Amino acid sequence: MELDAVKNTYARWAPIYDRTFGALTAGTRACAVGHINALPGRDVLELGVGTGLALPHYGRDRRVTGIDFSDEMLAKARARVSRDRLNQIDALLQMDARELTFPDESFDAVAAMHVISVVPEPRRVMAEIARVLRPGGRLVMTNHFSTDRGPMARIERGIAPFADLLGWHSDFPMSTVTETPGLNLIIRKRKPPMGIMTFLVFEKV
Repeated sequence: MELDAVKNTYARWAPIYDRTFGALTAGTRACAVGHINALPGRDVLELGVGTGLALPHYGRDRRVTGIDFSDEMLAKARARVSRDRLNQIDALLQMDARELTFPDESFDAVAAMHVISVVPEPRRVMAEIARVLRPGGRLVMTNHFSTDRGPMARIERGIAPFADLLGWHSDFPMSTVTETPGLNLIIRKRKPPMGIMTFLVFEKV
């Protein structure tokens, strides 16, 4: 996907995101943030923070930075932080995930919830995540990944040409993230709805 297509798509999604895809992914989002809250260290980067649906769930002992490329999504996230007085949110920044402006080894944990199949050049984004994680830090990811066979595989292939319209790649292979140098996959679980979402945890070596 091209970056302009992503930005335009999520400008359209912003007004209804919380009631649609946001509601569908509430469970996996809670699982990811709960895992991060149990980790040592406090500095967290949330990639693709969107409208900020996950932000109220971070522990008050965390220091969270969220980034997104969509100004419309960020406006909703900032309003949420202000309304709910989320003091654990350190900053919400407009940024391209392929070119993170943070120094090396800035974060104890990175959250990437339903975002890696949206961004252009996902392998480049994964390399940036590995760069900004501290040694021993965790990448906590939730996403839909493509299947090899069966009815779901046919559906994924059928809607793949509409990626720019939908805002995500339905046929996104898990190998794109599991082959990232410097990140070891340590947890992999299927999650609802109907097991189509996957929960992954990586540790930086």
